[in-house]
Amino acid sequence: MKKLDKLIFMSFWGPFIITMSVVVFVFLMRIMIFYIDDFVSKDLGLIDYARLFFYFSLITVPTALPLAMLLSSLMAFGNLGEFFELTAIKSAGISIVRAMAPLFIIAVGISIFSFFFNDRVSPWANLKGYSLLYDIKTAKATLKIKDGIFYNDLPGYSIKVDKKEDNGKLVGMVIYKHSNRSYELGNTEIILADSGRMYSINENRYLVIELYNGTHYTEVVNSGASGSYISSPSASTAVVHNFQRDAFKHYKLTESLSSFGMKRTDEGQFKYHEFMKNIGDLTKTADSLRRAYDQTKKELIPNSQQYYTYNYRTNTDKTLKPGKWIDSLLTVQVSDSLKKDILTTAKNASGGMLSYANSQADYLQTRLKDANKYELEKHHKYTQALSCLIMFLIGAPLGAIIKKGGFGVPVLISIVFFILLYVLTNQGDKWVKEGILAVPIGAWLANTILLFTGLYFIDRARSDSRLFEKDVYVMYFKRIKDKWTSRFRKRNLIPS
Repeated sequence: MKKLDKLIFMSFWGPFIITMSVVVFVFLMRIMIFYIDDFVSKDLGLIDYARLFFYFSLITVPTALPLAMLLSSLMAFGNLGEFFELTAIKSAGISIVRAMAPLFIIAVGISIFSFFFNDRVSPWANLKGYSLLYDIKTAKATLKIKDGIFYNDLPGYSIKVDKKEDNGKLVGMVIYKHSNRSYELGNTEIILADSGRMYSINENRYLVIELYNGTHYTEVVNSGASGSYISSPSASTAVVHNFQRDAFKHYKLTESLSSFGMKRTDEGQFKYHEFMKNIGDLTKTADSLRRAYDQTKKELIPNSQQYYTYNYRTNTDKTLKPGKWIDSLLTVQVSDSLKKDILTTAKNASGGMLSYANSQADYLQTRLKDANKYELEKHHKYTQALSCLIMFLIGAPLGAIIKKGGFGVPVLISIVFFILLYVLTNQGDKWVKEGILAVPIGAWLANTILLFTGLYFIDRARSDSRLFEKDVYVMYFKRIKDKWTSRFRKRNLIPS
């Protein structure tokens, strides 16, 4: 390996590793902030968070690689240009294309790595990450009791606390304990306590409520029993209310917290999504959907014939062909009741045909959109990998042109081109889903435009273009101004 290649390698790998780590961290934090409300008040352990961060870090790698490649290649050649190392390389007779050759090989290798990562690792990480996220989102929040507000998320209980002290002591507790019939007959069991505390046992599987110095009120409701009762005039049997009061100094309740734990969902429920499939699965699913679409179109006319009653037959059991005999039917005199029956039959047949046509149209449209969706994701496996190489073709010549390293101008330019890649990709996907563009055209729209942009920058870098220098544009507009001024003077429009 030549010293020039070593120099360029060393100037590239440092920024690449740093920018890759920063970009993955930024994308990971964006996802975590987006779902922060789903994590609040959930009894999650450190292992659950670690697994979630690990899965989503893998998910962000294919998206982060193009941006990291763009920024690191731009910084590498920007640093070489800023410290006149690139000028020395050109003075030695080495072209900018030859200087870019070692990083071009690295860009090809990273693109191949991105393709296999996107095809093998990303579907697995998406399946694991989003299934775990779903389990977290559907898990109930842990007990968060606020002062003076009834807490009703614990099944079978309504709990109110006047004050929560820092040491965990609960002052002025009111507990409504609901039985199976409480929702029909009202609150039949009430516990009042001066103080108490709540804690979990057996690895948060059970909740213990300890109460001190209180009273337990119970209302037993019976039908047709002796004792004090209240009955309505329309009731056939009397409803008897027996009241019971028990004072206590120490009272303990134990309830299961199984409904609050996070339950793992069967991952097979998420495998239908296109992000959970590799290229082979995407191709198979898209082909099956297109076959179903073509088969439905082929059977559309034969299946619609059941809604028509025009197939008359002769005694020889041969179908009559359309002709003048159909027009002669219009001259046949029929009664008003028969006309009404004919119109009713025709209306019902047309309504059935309209319903069938609408349902088949919706079915065909859904099948076509689903097939395009899976095929579009299959193309994105290739486009995301190739975008790493395209971002290098943009970043390396831009760094040689602007001659600025560090995290200043390169970061700004990288963000601009990454946003352009993101917007063009989404716009192409949108046009594909709306049926405006074919799937390959929409999927490769962003890469095609940016590829020509990168080739243009390479051509400018080879000719030592001062594309981003202010003086170039000042002199250009000055020459235009002088040219038009001299032309007007020749025509005696401006006095000399």
